[in-house]
Amino acid sequence: MGFLIKRVGAALLVLQMLAMPAMAEATMGDDGLHKTTWMRDTFRDLREDLAEANAEGKRLAIIMEQRGCIYCNKVHAEVFPVPEIDSYIRENFFFIQMNMFGDVEWTDFDGETLSEKKMAQKWGLMFTPTMLFFPEEVEDGVTATQAAVVNMPGAFEKYTTLNILKWVIEKGYETDESFQSFPSPAKSRMLCMS
Repeated sequence: MGFLIKRVGAALLVLQMLAMPAMAEATMGDDGLHKTTWMRDTFRDLREDLAEANAEGKRLAIIMEQRGCIYCNKVHAEVFPVPEIDSYIRENFFFIQMNMFGDVEWTDFDGETLSEKKMAQKWGLMFTPTMLFFPEEVEDGVTATQAAVVNMPGAFEKYTTLNILKWVIEKGYETDESFQSFPSPAKSRMLCMS
C-alpha cells in the first residue's frame, strides 16, 4: 500500500510541475552577464529608453551587474524565476542591463555619453546587482541616480524584491508610507511560495 501511495504522490508531483508556467531561465551572455528574455536591447540612450517604456505603458528600470557576481547569480537563480516576480516584471517594467565594468557607451538623462564603467563611477554605484527605477518623466539636466525613485543595491530575497517592484508601480514613494511598511512581509511571502 505504501508503494502505491508513493507512486501516486510522485505522479501528482510530475503533473503539478507540468502545469506550472514555464519560466525562461537566464542564460550567460558573451559578456559574462545573465540574460533574460525580459531584458531589452536598446540604443543606449536613457531618454529614448524612457520614451519607449512610456509608450508601452511600462516603467523604466536599469539593472547593473558584473561578470562573476555571486549575488547576481543568486537573483537570477532564486528570485527572478519565481512566477509572480517574472510575470510582474514582464507586465510592468522595461528593464535594461548595464555592465559595471563594461566599455559600451550609454547616454545619461543629462546628455553625457560615457562607457558603462565610467557611468557606474559617475552614478556612485558600488554593488551588483543594483537596480534603479525611474518615474515616467525625468527633468532635464539630471543624472540617472538623481532621477531614480528607488535605488536597490544588492540581492534581496523574493518577497522584498516583489514588494519593491509593486511599491514602484503603485508609486509608494509619492506617499507617506515607507517601503518597510508596504505590504507586510508575511503577505508577500505567501505570494512567493507557490
